[in-house]
Amino acid sequence: MDTTAADLFDISKFEAGRNRLASLAYRLLGSATDAEDAVQEAFLHWQAADRQRIDVPEAWLTKVVTNLCLDRLRSAQVRRERAAGAWLPEPLLDGDPMLGPADTFAQRESVSLAVLTLMERLSPLERAVYVLREAFSYSHGEIAEILDITESASQQHLHRARRRVVAARRRGAGEVDAASARRIVEEFLAAASSGRTERLVALLTDDATAVTDSNGAGPTRTLLRYDDPRRIAAIAQAGLRPTAARRRLAGGTPGLRYALVNGGPAALFILGDRVIGTMTFDVADGRITTVRGIGVPARLGRLAEAWRQHRPDTPLR
Repeated sequence: MDTTAADLFDISKFEAGRNRLASLAYRLLGSATDAEDAVQEAFLHWQAADRQRIDVPEAWLTKVVTNLCLDRLRSAQVRRERAAGAWLPEPLLDGDPMLGPADTFAQRESVSLAVLTLMERLSPLERAVYVLREAFSYSHGEIAEILDITESASQQHLHRARRRVVAARRRGAGEVDAASARRIVEEFLAAASSGRTERLVALLTDDATAVTDSNGAGPTRTLLRYDDPRRIAAIAQAGLRPTAARRRLAGGTPGLRYALVNGGPAALFILGDRVIGTMTFDVADGRITTVRGIGVPARLGRLAEAWRQHRPDTPLR
């Protein structure tokens, strides 16, 4: 095999695993943009390496991507950004290969917006062990090799990570019937649009929370948080109320479309073929526990591109 043919063969081996690497990086970083950057940097490492001495490319690349992500999570800039209170996971439309693997409940849960948010409470090593074990089913021996730690340390990190995630997870959280979740979200949006406050509050748990990166005037420097059902109801009603100022800001009156985002129910605000915002919902025991409003364009880039290639269903309104 000549040099050119060998290079093409090695590139094809990398490309065959690109989606898996991107899915790993996304779970570790919570950002599709950063995940793509990490995978591209791994490709440069792959090109520069003596590939004849790499016995198992998948294992080598997994180690490279994982450690590139850990470097980013540990960087002072990222710690400042996330400590400033303006961080949210980047949402992805269902069907995006970056969301795989999704064969088991643990794999699907590990990429939910709820768990991606909870993983911010973990140390970088705990987060890496949790993702490698729960989402990719690596053994503790394999994880130890990837992270240059002992098997005992891997087990300890996983124990702490699981304990913290379970402790923070909402009671009753688990897989929700898709039809039930859609019905609850449609009822919530209908109640918010029509001003039925009591019905809106009844659809929220008593300890429901809401977080958004935007208000009626556009993106905010820090996230806005609400933890009172009546306050959440008021914010939802205001957000869905069409006003002249909001139409000017958006460039028109957006429509609402139902979608699955990171495996959970969501409403997308659509103007033409553009996604200008999304509202995602966590549902447990027939009620809404968490509402997230995401409108910062940088967080919606990949989802918006996927939507342009998506065949939408009936508008919500």
